[in-house]
Amino acid sequence: MWRLAAVFAAAGALVVSGCSSSNEGSGPSTSTTAANASKVDEIANTVPEDIKSSGKLIVGVNIPYAPNEFKDESGKIVGFDVDLMNAIASTLGLTAEYREADFAKIIPSIQGGQFNVGMSSFTDTKEREQSVDFVTYFSAGTSWAAKPGANINPTDACGKKVAVQATTTQETDELPAKSKACTDAGKPAITILPFDGQDAATNAVVLGQADAMSADSPVTSYAIKQSNGKLEQAGDIFDSAPYGWPVKKGSPLAQSLQKALEHLIESGDYKTIASNWGVENGMIDKPVINGAIS
Repeated sequence: MWRLAAVFAAAGALVVSGCSSSNEGSGPSTSTTAANASKVDEIANTVPEDIKSSGKLIVGVNIPYAPNEFKDESGKIVGFDVDLMNAIASTLGLTAEYREADFAKIIPSIQGGQFNVGMSSFTDTKEREQSVDFVTYFSAGTSWAAKPGANINPTDACGKKVAVQATTTQETDELPAKSKACTDAGKPAITILPFDGQDAATNAVVLGQADAMSADSPVTSYAIKQSNGKLEQAGDIFDSAPYGWPVKKGSPLAQSLQKALEHLIESGDYKTIASNWGVENGMIDKPVINGAIS
């Protein structure tokens, strides 16, 4: 569902990029907790045999979406999701291997067996649960950002241009519903501007090509922080929903991931990783399989 990026000046314009690093306020480039997480035999024994024997957990990821997943200055994939998945993999006695893909192609690649699991701030939805199973690990809402003084109201954005990352729930669900409410009331529709990456969507607002952007709350908050005053939050956070890791429908890997996360929650490692990246407000108490709200 929801994504973000780091903002910096380039070619005379303020441009958004996923190549942010911890010295820009994104958080640590890695977590010692993630690096030091160790195998728990009882949980590792639940991993499907084909994955266990390979020693690898193949993870499909779309970047940039800071602070959850993006590349640091050296090109290494880092972020909250990355640290947490590394810790999950270690608990399962595996090594996480990240493979980049278009956001829209991750779930089909899981269905086709190219990836074991997806890790790209996916919102667990009833519709997506028809294709894959999800293990919830975080809770986020939607929030908007706009230029300071723009006076954009997410509940009444009729006639406005709103940038989003393509195929996210903001593009497929939130904005079409809001736009329909506008036209049903005889007001102009919302112009939805989809971009392949959240960095481009955020940059569209900074450059005045869009009136506002809609993204996951941690993503929007981070974009505002990195914009150095070029963006501000528009309205309140709304529609909180769970992030989940998608796996093949019916795969016992879902139970393995769930047990590993329960272990990290109990050990306190989950909280440490979330706090390191400043996203502790979205922590959950108990992961579930297929916990979609809508």
